[in-house]
Amino acid sequence: MLTKPAASLSLPARARESQPPPEVEVYSPQPSAPASQHPGLLLAARMLLAVGLLYCLYAVASQAIALAYFRFQPLPLGLQQALRWDPGNPRYYALLGRFYQHSPQEADLDLAIHFYQQATRRSPLRASYWADLGAAYELAGRTAEARHAYEHARQLFPHSPRINWRLANFYLRLGRLQQALPVLRPALAGDPELRRPAFDLAWRAGADPALILDTMLPPDPQVFFEYLRYLVQTDRLDSAQRVWNRLLALHLPFQTRAAFFYLDALIDHRRLDALTAAWTALQERDPQLTRPRPHDRNLIPNHNFESNLLNGGLGWRVRPVAGAVVSLDSSTFLDGARSLRIQFDGKHNLDYAHVFLYLPVQPQTRYRFIGYLRTRDLTTDSGPRFELLDVYDRSRFFLSSPSVVGSRSWTRQQLEFQTGPDTRLLLLRLTRPPSRKLDNRIAGTVWIDRVSLYAVQ
Repeated sequence: MLTKPAASLSLPARARESQPPPEVEVYSPQPSAPASQHPGLLLAARMLLAVGLLYCLYAVASQAIALAYFRFQPLPLGLQQALRWDPGNPRYYALLGRFYQHSPQEADLDLAIHFYQQATRRSPLRASYWADLGAAYELAGRTAEARHAYEHARQLFPHSPRINWRLANFYLRLGRLQQALPVLRPALAGDPELRRPAFDLAWRAGADPALILDTMLPPDPQVFFEYLRYLVQTDRLDSAQRVWNRLLALHLPFQTRAAFFYLDALIDHRRLDALTAAWTALQERDPQLTRPRPHDRNLIPNHNFESNLLNGGLGWRVRPVAGAVVSLDSSTFLDGARSLRIQFDGKHNLDYAHVFLYLPVQPQTRYRFIGYLRTRDLTTDSGPRFELLDVYDRSRFFLSSPSVVGSRSWTRQQLEFQTGPDTRLLLLRLTRPPSRKLDNRIAGTVWIDRVSLYAVQ
């Protein structure tokens, strides 16, 4: 028998909406009791804070007392007292080590080693303490331990100039030259004061110049030039030329003027082929240097003074002297847009030869020199003129153009000559010999322009 399904127990929607929501129990933690309700914890915290503050004050006071002993008490007592107050300070141990290592009255290598060891234990990453320990070991004859200490110092501070310097010296004392030279490279790169001593050290140790060049010099133009200057000053010109060639081959950047001392050395030592080659290399590197135009046979650079004066190399040079002022003049010229002007102040009877340049030439070759002078109000009987002479022996070759005085427009000065069998470098200069007359002080102005020197077929 079928029965009718029971009616649904759910309420209509509107009835459901009118029913109050069921109550949900929400957990809310109770606030902890304030600190005032736990006086024991508060007291403990205050005591810990007070203890910490007292410890900090004690540490600061101890360090201050130790420092006062160190500064104001004599050695070694001051350091010993300082260690009683500040026993964890590695500096005091290291200083005591140095005292017992170097003291002329109380030297004690065993004590020195002991204190250095204490310093390295308390500051194991301080490279200088390890190097000091190495030095003490070395003095005590403990070579293996010394080497370990020195090399460990370098591992801690591989680019330190002083650490590398000490290790290199240690290697040299052991006769290990090939190990020493590469270690000197960071010293040269990092400390300019060590460069000349390092160069001296390597040469006194008998190092091969090629080995120095290959392994010791860092690729730094300043180091190269300092080494080049050292070689020039010690008359090692063969090695200097190799260093110069390496400097060029590495294409290291440098100012042209930095090389002028080297060219002067080549002039002084009569290395004229090397001089010409070095000058050509500088011209190729530096676009500011005057280079001869194609098919221009004029041997004089900057012949019309369009470029600034170099004061070195194979360019025009001016030596300052009281009574004459040299300048480039863009208001008076014969060729181009400038000339060289010399103004005499009328207060001196000058023996003047202070504008000049060097000219490489070929022996037994015929040449023609031409230069132009202009003067205004030049006094005395002795006026300016051009001179050409052999740099190394004036008796082999000397020529002079006529003297120019008063006021004259541009005047051509020409000299033709043939060099002798030994003449390879000429000096061209503007001179004014002193006057022998009573009214001998020179005043007025002279200009120079369009100066040339050609080989004549």
